[in-house]
Amino acid sequence: MSLERAVRAKIAGKRNPEMDKEAQEWIEAIIAEKFPAGQAYEDVLKDGQVLCKLINVLSPNAVAKVNSSGGQFKFMENINNFQKALKEYGVPDIDVFQTVDLYEKKDIANVTNTIFALGRATYKHADFKGPFLGPKPADECKRDFTDEQLKAGQTIVGLQAGSNKGATQAGQNLGAGRKILLGK
Repeated sequence: MSLERAVRAKIAGKRNPEMDKEAQEWIEAIIAEKFPAGQAYEDVLKDGQVLCKLINVLSPNAVAKVNSSGGQFKFMENINNFQKALKEYGVPDIDVFQTVDLYEKKDIANVTNTIFALGRATYKHADFKGPFLGPKPADECKRDFTDEQLKAGQTIVGLQAGSNKGATQAGQNLGAGRKILLGK
């Protein structure tokens, strides 16, 4: 098997049809439109128009101009505008797919993961009341300790972190040492 086929097989193995279906249903609920019947999930998203419509519903006017014609470069511009709007909406940069992942169908699983990241980001926007996608992100649990509590904690020996106050195994011998015999 060639290296390229092996890489494609590995990427295709990451894809989860249930996640794709869940992402599609969420998009359809947000934009209040069904995907065209008979078209694959990735084919509907490929030109970026649905994605731009999605982010414009979540954040009005996030993408000012959505290209509906003009060829490959205009559709890739839609995808790039969607990605820029995602980052402004609060999706971490590491969760955003690359344009070729969608346009050239190189890694559709990564596109779905980005849509799930967008679904998680909606939890952080109090004005969004629609359906959510994915688990709710954890909120910060800030704790304030008094100086007295902090000083009390310094007297406790915490061995769970591996600290044993400088003790080592230096000088310990368990049984005979290893002998290396040359010439045998």
